[in-house]
Amino acid sequence: MVRHNGQMELPNFSDVVTASERLSGVAVRTPMLRSRALDAHTGSRVFLKPEMLQVSGSFKFRGAYNRICQLSKREHADGVVAWSSGNHAQGVAAAAAMFDIPATIVMPADAPAIKRDNTLALGAQIITYDRFTESREAIAQDVAKQSGAVIVPSYDDVNIIAGQGTVGLELLQDVAANGESLDALLICCGGGGLSAGCALVASEISRTTDVFTVEPKGFDDYAKSLASGERQRIEMPVVSICDALLTPEPGKLTFAINQHRIKQGLVVSDAEVVAAVRFAFRVLKLVVEPGGAVALAALLSGKLPRHYERVGIILSGGNVDPAAFSQLLERA
Repeated sequence: MVRHNGQMELPNFSDVVTASERLSGVAVRTPMLRSRALDAHTGSRVFLKPEMLQVSGSFKFRGAYNRICQLSKREHADGVVAWSSGNHAQGVAAAAAMFDIPATIVMPADAPAIKRDNTLALGAQIITYDRFTESREAIAQDVAKQSGAVIVPSYDDVNIIAGQGTVGLELLQDVAANGESLDALLICCGGGGLSAGCALVASEISRTTDVFTVEPKGFDDYAKSLASGERQRIEMPVVSICDALLTPEPGKLTFAINQHRIKQGLVVSDAEVVAAVRFAFRVLKLVVEPGGAVALAALLSGKLPRHYERVGIILSGGNVDPAAFSQLLERA
């Protein structure tokens, strides 16, 4: 870890390597996938990282486990508390269950049913809130104050960021083992934990790779923040099908990392996301939730400049309600 401006502790590349060692044999080392049809459709050589195959159905397990596995025996008894629309919730619940630790999740009342049900099935307790009128952070902090539970943030935490960075570490290692390197890496972005971890890795072992964040239209706080050089907050409420990415403002730690490592923030519409979800299912034979498909959507819709020939895409999760997924596939 390093100090930023003498104040914040930020993770570094060695923290990601250490997280990778902790996760070895616990998390799934998801494969690097190639598709001739996708290459032909985009005119690029595309390297996919399918994190819907991860424990709990998304990359979020990596960061959650990397944080929770370091808790003391005393902290085990008081448990953990987190806030999430569903993917971080499941990651925390899964990691906590491995250590037989109580977990409480503050989850929006409108979270997808599959994410709520999976979180409960993993043994966590859920407290619901209204994402437009209540503060999830305040509720979680109150739980922590009353119970002594350790807060496990969804993105703005050194160990969470390091854990998420193992996604990029694995992908860049696998691309290199294939005798190639990436010109661009596209990453879905909410609070910025995944992009920050992957940007740390790219800046260390693949410095010619330009890293891009991708967000849904209306929740492009990261794109705006990167363009202005300062953290920008969007006004709620905004509607998007990308429930996993509805974060109104970049994290302090993640933006400190990303500000000088991300090339640009890209933005996609819900219609472009739907097209990507359908393409992933029909052509790639992969089930990707809307928030997990934004990076693919950016490539398919031409948001990435055409001079990038070798492109990495992180498909960040696949936790989508069957009924909602069926409706997405049927859209014209």
